[in-house]
Amino acid sequence: MPVLKSLQIVHHMAALDTSDAPPNSLAAVRAALEARADIIEIDVVALAQDDYLLVHDMMLQTETDGSGPVSGCSYAHARGLKIVHHGVTTDHPVALLSDVVKTFAEFATPTRLQIDYKNIYPFADDEPLRRLLRLIAPLGDRVIVSSIADWQLRALHRLDPKLALGFDIQLYIDVRAPEPDTFPRSLGAYGYYDDHPLASARIWRASDYLRERCQTLIGQVQGVKAFYVRHQLLTQSFDDGFNWADTLHAAGIELDAWTMDIGKADASALRLRAAGVDMFTSNTPLAMSKLIR
Repeated sequence: MPVLKSLQIVHHMAALDTSDAPPNSLAAVRAALEARADIIEIDVVALAQDDYLLVHDMMLQTETDGSGPVSGCSYAHARGLKIVHHGVTTDHPVALLSDVVKTFAEFATPTRLQIDYKNIYPFADDEPLRRLLRLIAPLGDRVIVSSIADWQLRALHRLDPKLALGFDIQLYIDVRAPEPDTFPRSLGAYGYYDDHPLASARIWRASDYLRERCQTLIGQVQGVKAFYVRHQLLTQSFDDGFNWADTLHAAGIELDAWTMDIGKADASALRLRAAGVDMFTSNTPLAMSKLIR
């Protein structure tokens, strides 16, 4: 039985069970802070200059009343955008990262901010990354930046070795069939989507294969503090005899299981917590906290 570390619940896109505020909105962030959330996760995409927009997608029309790429949107134009939620334009302005940092500064709580960095493709220069570091500097060690793009994480570590980083490994190994133009694209011999040569033939036990893949991924990001792993992958790995938490903890890395909501993954959440998972990302964080704790 693993020694369980202190449990942390991550509020996915600033979710709060009882809040009507749209995901990634400043109102949602404020409500989660008032609820003394452990960790609030937000998504950010770089504007053309000056700041970052709290959106999940690269195109404005997906989640706002604007249109075109976020990368072409100016700070001034972003200030006039409204959030579109479930196809309805709301009264909520689209938040900027600078807004979130100022709001965090208003609350004397230990709540941490997880920034899910959605800019996957490398930039022509370091300006957008330096911009991010400048914006989050007032939060100090209250922030962790996560991404599926390990190259962005390595660049951030080069610019600020003290910044806490989180690695979402879904581009390298997963249990969900890939969408068009995404990775990994091949279902490997061990029953996981994995384009690595080790997945091409079943030679080892599944647990040995998973251990090797975990250790390889640990080495891809220097200074990584947390791994973010789809909860179905963790459960399937556990069934195959491998516990990601054990190997990650030995390397000083915490493990987050995402995205786990009450009524959909209750039994799995309890099982994964017993296995040593440190964090659970949830759209129902209050209920999840009550279940697990």
